Amino acid sequence: MDKSTKKLEFYGGEWVSFLPFAVFLGMIILTTFYFGSISDGALWLPAFSALVVAFFFAKDKALYSDTIISGMASKEAIIPIVCWIFAGVFSRILRTSGLAAGIAGLAAGMGIQGTAFIIISFIAAAVFATASGTGFGTIAAGMGVLYPAGIALGAHPALLAGAIVSGGSFGDNLAPVSDTTICSATSQGADVPGVVRSRLKYSLSAALITIVGIIILGMKYKGTISVADVVHYDPKTLLMLIPVALTIWIAVKTGDIIIATTIGSVLAGGTAVLTGLMDFIQVDPAAEVTKEALIRVSGMGLDRTVDGVIYTGINSMLQVVILALLLFGSIAIMRAGQGDVKLLNALGTVAKTARGAEIVISVMVISLSALMGLNAPAILAVGASFAKPLSERYGISPYRAANLLDAQSNTLVYCLPWTPAVIYTIGFAKDSAAPLTAVQVTPFVLYSYAMLAVMFVTIIFGIGRYDNMSTENTKNKQATTSK
Repeated sequence: MDKSTKKLEFYGGEWVSFLPFAVFLGMIILTTFYFGSISDGALWLPAFSALVVAFFFAKDKALYSDTIISGMASKEAIIPIVCWIFAGVFSRILRTSGLAAGIAGLAAGMGIQGTAFIIISFIAAAVFATASGTGFGTIAAGMGVLYPAGIALGAHPALLAGAIVSGGSFGDNLAPVSDTTICSATSQGADVPGVVRSRLKYSLSAALITIVGIIILGMKYKGTISVADVVHYDPKTLLMLIPVALTIWIAVKTGDIIIATTIGSVLAGGTAVLTGLMDFIQVDPAAEVTKEALIRVSGMGLDRTVDGVIYTGINSMLQVVILALLLFGSIAIMRAGQGDVKLLNALGTVAKTARGAEIVISVMVISLSALMGLNAPAILAVGASFAKPLSERYGISPYRAANLLDAQSNTLVYCLPWTPAVIYTIGFAKDSAAPLTAVQVTPFVLYSYAMLAVMFVTIIFGIGRYDNMSTENTKNKQATTSK
């Protein structure tokens, strides 16, 4: 049998395949309790230790090793990692160019500061994510440009970061081109346009709650406005908005963040060099550095080193890349040990009514996406095998089932401290004027909690349960359900 498809046996059964996550989460809690913060680098130890501990419970140690390697080398792992590296370079060029200071100065001149800027950032992130279908691309653009500008304008740092992540979650949930939208719709046999139309009421309700939450929380915060950034900025930095706009347009057209950020990095770097905001290359090790360079060669002889903005952009993503590889190893262990199947089968026996079925579908996809830190694989795992037969049994519309899968998978996966979205976010904030830890960001991803509340309210009251079903069919389903 091919090792890639062979079941990984554990002493203690399938539930033990969750051990890497249990050890990881347990060590995170201990780290937070004793040290009060979690950084992306600090998460390496729990993630690595989790794989080491579970190793001793595996019956086939060689298969355990192959499973970790397969998980780290999977397309699911490599795609976000490559996106992060390319987005890191693009973001670093924009940040180093001084664009954030230019935006801050422009916004201040229009009277936009603090909480008002956070609301605008959330809306801008939501629009971009909806158009492009990429939550991570939205976080990269928002944290690279809007976050430092907002800090200069006296915005609450964690609330601003949470608003940017919230915008990414909104778009990931609603965008027709999003992988979660496509996976949720196709797994239930529903058309994507119909699913998006029926989903709009949930997304907009959660977005409105998010804006109200931002206003309430922002009112209690009195930030310091950086006069140097707001008043004294180079107007030429605003020219960097041209490559930003073109990059967003390319992302929307192609739906590919690598294509967009590759072209965007070239355009942004070229614009910065042509406008004199930075040098292309600096080679003189003895010269006094007066501006940043895309490439810098320093030192002499064997001590010569190469760095610069491009190098810094790649380097800034290394911590989150290593963490992601370790977490994808844990995900592969859980899948190979069939722990996810064990969980889904256990939850599947609980549903007794249509409402119960919706709750079970929600708990299934929330649990898997939160554990894996990924939503599309969770939708695929739950969708066809569990959500579809459960919804058909209890007369739930396929559009409703698709919405449950997509909306609920875009909640905790965007706000829990160990998820790639949050770790990715703090990676961008690390070198800013207001660095953040994961636990600082988690409470302020308001859209995640708002969407969670909206969906469970609709479950309780049966809202949308029969979306896009004919009147006669709905009556028949309701009669069947009530029996």
